[in-house]
Amino acid sequence: MARGEDWSALEVEAAVADYMEMFTAELRGEPVVKAEHNRRLQSVLDGRSHGSVEFKHRNISAALDELNLPHLSGYVPASNRQQILFQHVDARLARDPELMALIKQHAEAAFKAERSWALLPSFEAPPSAREPGTSGAEPLPRAFRPPVNYLAREAANSSLGRAGEDLVLRIEETRLFKEGRADLARKIEHTSVCEGDGAGFDIHSFEPDGGDRLIEVKTTGYSKSTPFFVTCNELAVSTERANCYHLYRIFNMRAMPRLFSLQGALDRTCVLLPEVYKGRVA
Repeated sequence: MARGEDWSALEVEAAVADYMEMFTAELRGEPVVKAEHNRRLQSVLDGRSHGSVEFKHRNISAALDELNLPHLSGYVPASNRQQILFQHVDARLARDPELMALIKQHAEAAFKAERSWALLPSFEAPPSAREPGTSGAEPLPRAFRPPVNYLAREAANSSLGRAGEDLVLRIEETRLFKEGRADLARKIEHTSVCEGDGAGFDIHSFEPDGGDRLIEVKTTGYSKSTPFFVTCNELAVSTERANCYHLYRIFNMRAMPRLFSLQGALDRTCVLLPEVYKGRVA
């Protein structure tokens, strides 16, 4: 078989089954050795390489992403995928109530606010850009869309969001103390608590020279490349005050939190896709 050919139904079914096995284990908090899974899957496929198997797993992440479901960490979504892939992902989800229950549990579970970490996370690079499809990616069939948007449900989890903001407050206080600006550290404001959600950012911090640092915090218990949601107000404020606007993305929050930041207008640092429209009678 030529390596450029599409995967057969049997190959796709095997890849989806392997991916979902890893994903279920990850959501349970169990260790997952992805390289071993890759080798095992290669042994039952028709000569597919390590890279080909890994890219197919990334295609599955993209399918879950489009279904508004979280995906397995380590596999950044890559959009070039066959329609048959959605059919097998949809079929697997339909007959895997344990996986769907774990996704629901992670999205809705209250965060244990009393938990603390010995070391605060340090900033790391943002995820690499999602790779677009290289040929003829087909539109997502409506029949495959699940009735619940679990990414939105997790984003609305107030205990998780508040825990992320509290973590960023500690990070900012520590940063300013280390930079010799204890006076500014004491002036940091938790804006979303003091003023509500209308400010367009969550935390008013400072630069060492006293300039403003406006921080919007987005928190997830899932992986680094999990999508997040942006309001019209957050977008507007990020544009108006792009020079001091920062998005802090906290991820892996339920295990060992990590973070990256994006500075500037959100429509410049992110690809923004419409999810909800406000309508009125024409």
